[in-house]
Order: sequence, then structure tokens, then C-alpha cells
Amino acid sequence: MIVSWDQQYRQAIIDLWNEEAVKEGYKELNEQSFERIFTANPYFDGQNTFILLDQNEVKGFACGCTGDDLPLGEVAGYITCIVLAEDFKTDEIYQGMLDALEHRFQQQGKKQGDVLFFNPMSLPWYIPGTPKHEHNNAPGVPIESKLYKFLLRAGYVERAKECGMYLKLDGFTIPEDVMAKENKAAAEGYKVELFNSEKHNGVDEMLQGFDNLLWQKEIGQSTADGVPVVIAAYKDKVIGFAGPVIRQDNGRGYFAGIGVHPDHEGHGLGSILFFKLCEAFRSIGTDYMSLYTGSTNPAIRIYEKAGFTTVKQFSVMRREFV
Repeated sequence: MIVSWDQQYRQAIIDLWNEEAVKEGYKELNEQSFERIFTANPYFDGQNTFILLDQNEVKGFACGCTGDDLPLGEVAGYITCIVLAEDFKTDEIYQGMLDALEHRFQQQGKKQGDVLFFNPMSLPWYIPGTPKHEHNNAPGVPIESKLYKFLLRAGYVERAKECGMYLKLDGFTIPEDVMAKENKAAAEGYKVELFNSEKHNGVDEMLQGFDNLLWQKEIGQSTADGVPVVIAAYKDKVIGFAGPVIRQDNGRGYFAGIGVHPDHEGHGLGSILFFKLCEAFRSIGTDYMSLYTGSTNPAIRIYEKAGFTTVKQFSVMRREFV
């Protein structure tokens, strides 16, 4: 039997998560983190959160969210998770949970179901082969998971593969060829340094050059609030960024992204920005960095040159409702 969210099942759902979701590499949950990720999230919808019961025992948990103010939010419902007990991971049961989510999406006028990185319910996961170093959110479905294989069979189309990448920062140095690039860019009038509101201008104009609402929000807010951001400037006008430079409590360097305005590409600024960002993180005692990027994104070459390796892959998926 599938029922909608009920507070009485909270601990049993946490127990299920810690038994099953952790097998896919997700971080364990406790009452506080469950509340932060799910029930206290402004996009939480009890009518889009479902529990599978068998003889009144919790055997499954599915959660989705919607919001017209989210990217693609006017047409898309976001699938956050479907977690089942081991003996219940059948196509029939997966389909029942998925049907419940999709029906709720369609009730709200949505035209498609999406699994992607714009989901505001962030699920942290552990980086394989590390002492529980973690990344703050999963950008899709882990491709080694049973859920991924089921969604493919259920008609979800893989739109991209996202690579989760990792680098320990101890001993990080900027290689000589990147320093040579920086000197060449400087001779052309470019500087790569930390943003200074008394010196630099043009952040909003730069951000408008990217089709990325998350960058516009996070980088715009960081520069406004005085949070360090590595920027590239031409005659003190900001034309690129990397950051922000935030060391999280778990030792991770928080990374929103990197971008160079299209009008100023071709000067090697992307590589310089990223290496300068890694250096800035190391200088404040950051233990490691993790990020994700599309498997076909040219920027992956910059990350690999810096020493990053792909440690996990996720699938961005969609099904349009007929």
C-alpha cells in the first residue's frame, strides 16, 4: 500500500534510507538532516511524498518537488528520490512509486518529470575511497543504481551524464604553463585576482552573459556580501569568475562554478581562474574539492589538468507526459 506523507513514519524512513540509500553512496540521515533536506525545505510537499507500507512496515520512500519559480519549474516536476527495501526493488513496485510522483506532478499542471541538478532538495553523497569526504548534492541518478536502470525501462531519456570529480588539495601548486598563460593574459590587459568591490565593476553584466540562474544568484550574492570570489577583469571590469572561496565545516571547498564571458574567451582565462581558485582554497586550509560537470563539457579538461579524477557518474533524465 502506498500512502502520502505522515509524520509517524519519519524514523522508519530514516532507518530505510540508512539501510538502502547508503548502498548507492548517499550520506546517512538523522532527524536533523532529514528535516533540513526534506520536511523543512520550502519546496517540500506532503502530497508529493509517498511511503510504501507492507504489513504497516515502511518498505519504500519516494519524494518529488515542484515550484514555478524553479528552473523549468513551470513545466517540470523534480524527482528527488525513490528508495526501496532490497526485497521490494521490482519494476512493479518502482512503477507504483513513480506513478504516484508523476500523478501529483500532473495534478499541478506539469508536463514532464525531471531528474537533474536544479532540484532544490540536495542529497549529499560520499566520495568513494575517501575518509567520508562528501559532496553536497547529487546532480542526477547514480548510474550504477537500480533506480537508473528502472527509469530507462520506464521511458526516461538520459539527457546527459554528470561526472562527480574530486581532488585532495594538500600539495597543490599552479604549474608553470598556467603561470605562463597568466603572464600572457596580463600583457593583454587581463588580471585574475580576488574580487574587490572598491576596484571592480560589471559583475551583474558579466553574469547576464551566462544562461545559468544558479550562478546569477550565488555569485551575485557572494560579491555583494563580501564573500571571496576569484574573478578575471579587463580594465577592472569583471568578465569571468570562479568560486566562491568558501571552506565548508567538513573541509570541502564549496564550488558553484566557473565562467568566462563569451566576448573574452580565447585567452586561457578559464584555466587561470580555476587554478587560482584551487590555490585560494589551499591557502585557507581547505582539505579537498569536489564538483560535477557534464561528461562532454570542455571544462572537464581543465579539471583533469588540475588533478581532479572522476569518482562517480550521475544521469540527468526526463520523461515527457503524454
